[in-house]
Amino acid sequence: MAVFPIKLLVGLGLCVAVVGCGDRTPGEKALPRVFVQTVVPSEYAASVTLTGDVQARVQADLSFRVGGKIIERKVDIGDRVSARQVLARLDPRDLQTQVDSAEAQVAAEQARVKQSAAAFVRQQKLLPKGYTSQSEYDTAQAQLRSSQSALSAAQAQLANAREQLSYTALIAEAPGLITARQAEVGQVVQATEPIFSLARDGERDAVFNIYESLLREPPSDPAITISLLDDPTIQTTGKVREITPAVSAQTGTVQVKVSLKDLPEGMRLGSVVSATARSAGKTAVELPWSALTKNLSDPAVWLVDGEGRAQLHTVTVGRYLTGKVVISDGLQGGEKVVTAGGQLLHPGVRVEIAGNTSEKSTPGAQP
Repeated sequence: MAVFPIKLLVGLGLCVAVVGCGDRTPGEKALPRVFVQTVVPSEYAASVTLTGDVQARVQADLSFRVGGKIIERKVDIGDRVSARQVLARLDPRDLQTQVDSAEAQVAAEQARVKQSAAAFVRQQKLLPKGYTSQSEYDTAQAQLRSSQSALSAAQAQLANAREQLSYTALIAEAPGLITARQAEVGQVVQATEPIFSLARDGERDAVFNIYESLLREPPSDPAITISLLDDPTIQTTGKVREITPAVSAQTGTVQVKVSLKDLPEGMRLGSVVSATARSAGKTAVELPWSALTKNLSDPAVWLVDGEGRAQLHTVTVGRYLTGKVVISDGLQGGEKVVTAGGQLLHPGVRVEIAGNTSEKSTPGAQP
């Protein structure tokens, strides 16, 4: 009889517990907290610092016009040369033999011309008197003309042989500086094979190899300041003179030549220089790296709309900088961009803006 009341009391206790649990309301789910930045467009001008070197406007490879063995080299790298200066010589013996042979041929042809001329003169005197025939006269005249032509050909060959002999001396056609040497004494070289590289005196360029993407927009100031890398206080100005139309297959860059107005003391041929160019200013938005995400394969940012909901918005990145990105298109100004806390967001989710309780995504909600 005592067991029944105990079971009854236990059952009543469970019912009370169940009723009490039914009266409790579950706590509301916490909203994701995010940090936002209000978009403020500003004028942005990208600056690019490049490193290059000073080169001669005109650079030429010097070579012999005939082949042979080098027997003398009179200059070396770094030497300054003047116009018509002899830089190197080839062994002239083979070409001298050709000159001697051509001279002998000329002498032989001159003797034939003299003999043919004498025979023709005799025929000329005998023909009016009837002591010779017209055919003999014509033959003598033809022989004279043939020997004269042979003499002219021999003289041309002699002139050519002498000219070839003169090519055994490598001569600088203009003053300048020797910047490279590709052959040594005792080496047998072919005609047109480079022996020296000559940087001619005159105008100088600063030459830079840059990526093609940096040339999308021209600099705002056409005058570019060139500074000596070792001593930035040594400066000069220049303007872009030439841009190589083709991209180098080895480096993926294009070559830009900046014509220098003048070279200050300390800046000379071969000096390493730097240049800073700024592109034309345009309206853009700077955001921290953490604000950037992806919409499939396109760059995007999370925006918080007027109802406090997160929306994924596609943007165009104009430039990547250290710690921040420059948004060139997609943001007008005044938008609230999520800069932190966007890892777990999805479109339409309500968010809570950290650090600003007045901008929570549930306006009018009970605290």
